[in-house]
Amino acid sequence: MTDLAIFHGRHQDWQAQESLTGGIMINFSRIAVTLLSIFLLSACGTVKMGRDFDVGVFAAKIEQGVTTQSQVRSWLGEPASVGVSLATDGERFDEWDYYYAEGELADMSTAKVKILQIKFDKQGKVRSYNWSASRK
Repeated sequence: MTDLAIFHGRHQDWQAQESLTGGIMINFSRIAVTLLSIFLLSACGTVKMGRDFDVGVFAAKIEQGVTTQSQVRSWLGEPASVGVSLATDGERFDEWDYYYAEGELADMSTAKVKILQIKFDKQGKVRSYNWSASRK
């Protein structure tokens, strides 16, 4: 291979890297502009976060020590977050959190907010749950 061919090959690699980096930056810029536009347009609109759920329906179906993680998942979908909870006696629980919020971005003091936390024992059965909701 001649020196010119080696240089030419390296030059093409450098151009490809530059093009790839430039493409990533352009895509990032487009995404940032799109997100900013959505944010600005939604400032006057309603914002929703999470998936709405009916705590009453959940409470009617749930049986402590019987209901499984797969049943909860089929009723409510995937949890918004998962974690581990440690009781004072050292017992560990898997914890799933579901939430829903809806309100005007300009005035979130009137937002409707619901949170459901479910604890599962090591067998994957519901041990306990608690929920809270805004008064609005």
